[in-house]
Amino acid sequence: MKPEFSRPERLDTIGERERIVEIVANEDERAALAKRFDLPRYRGSTRDFGIKRTESGIVVKGRVTGAAVQACSVTDEPLDTHIDEPVALLFVEQLIAEGDEVELSDDALDMVAIEGGTIDLGEAAADTLALSIDPFPRGPNAAAALAAAGVISEDEFRPANAFSDLKARMAKKG
Repeated sequence: MKPEFSRPERLDTIGERERIVEIVANEDERAALAKRFDLPRYRGSTRDFGIKRTESGIVVKGRVTGAAVQACSVTDEPLDTHIDEPVALLFVEQLIAEGDEVELSDDALDMVAIEGGTIDLGEAAADTLALSIDPFPRGPNAAAALAAAGVISEDEFRPANAFSDLKARMAKKG
């Protein structure tokens, strides 16, 4: 299955010197991404990616930017969302086997397997978009709708236990 937003870069075109690649989703690709991520609308404007070959693999750095409309998870009202996420990936020939221990530094990059002699910058951007979307967005009317439905907030929640009533009574006597 071909991804909705594919921008393959052949490995034999990637050298040790960083090259800037600009990728932008067209209207059909934005509509397909919106459908994939259950967004009423996505207005993406992915910018430049720097790509280069290193000893470890292919390093890709850049940003995924854009705007989307999401539905409030409570009221279903449309919410405008701004997207501005960094991309820092290391494409490698072989991922580390499950169960192998790996010591990661603070500046470690997320690893992605190289498949078919190319890396797909479009799919990398789409994956970053997916991770940047709030899975439960709430609009300005969400709290009122929840309160009207009898749902209490975390601040209002008081767990019941055997000693809570006793503690309240002792406080009154003291």
